[in-house]
Amino acid sequence: MVQISINGINREMTAEEKAEYDQIQADFESTKVQEKLNSVRFIRNLKLKETDFYALSDVTMSDAMSTYRQALRDIPQDYTTEDEYDLLLARDEQGNLTHTVWEKP
Repeated sequence: MVQISINGINREMTAEEKAEYDQIQADFESTKVQEKLNSVRFIRNLKLKETDFYALSDVTMSDAMSTYRQALRDIPQDYTTEDEYDLLLARDEQGNLTHTVWEKP
């Protein structure tokens, strides 16, 4: 069982306290993951906006640019875990994103 300290007195948590504690921990973890996903989506949307002009009717988009934009759109289905979000959000010493999915052709 998990120990709890109240007013300097240590005791084991009741089943109800443990369930509440576990729910708080799960909510916290879920919030962290959601914040990472929101950051990934924000960056992805910025990268897509930076290349939107390639999709205009009077501009010919290269195959490499088309593949890059598709890879950006596929991020939500291709990267689904917290560890993958961490990789997508990793930055070098200069603050640049390091994952290859962000590299423009």
